[in-house]
Amino acid sequence: MVNTIAPYLLTKRLLTILTSHSRVVNLSSAAQSSLLAQELSQPSTLSDTTVYAKSKLALTMWSRDMALSLEGKGPMVVAVNPKSFLGSKMVKQAYGVAGSDVQIGADVLMKAALSEEFASANGLYYDNDIGQFAKPHSDALKPELTAKLVATLEQILATKALS
Repeated sequence: MVNTIAPYLLTKRLLTILTSHSRVVNLSSAAQSSLLAQELSQPSTLSDTTVYAKSKLALTMWSRDMALSLEGKGPMVVAVNPKSFLGSKMVKQAYGVAGSDVQIGADVLMKAALSEEFASANGLYYDNDIGQFAKPHSDALKPELTAKLVATLEQILATKALS
């Protein structure tokens, strides 16, 4: 919910006030894993790290889809991997490592929100592990998978009366 559905709903609700000069910066991850759209609407028995990776791919997929559908008439939408193994509570608990300075992630998100480098990044994926725009997970480039994902998101929101 938190990694995929909530940001989708929030972004959709904000679209009426966002202009073509606005930016939506979605916090993705290098940890991405293929998913079936219906996995979003059912309880999972998978590990937390697997669910996390699937949710981050879903976020990257809908970000790209929304960006392409709004091209020229809405905000710039970009998915950003802030850097792997930043020193967050999640990294410390899941992997038992201190991780890198979280300021690295904060800095790249500020850069995405404000810098000229990101002004025309609509629909792209930025990988701060390598410090540049990169190809997203291959599933994010498959329109049929993305269409199923977005349809499932819409169905979930309609069922929950949240849209």
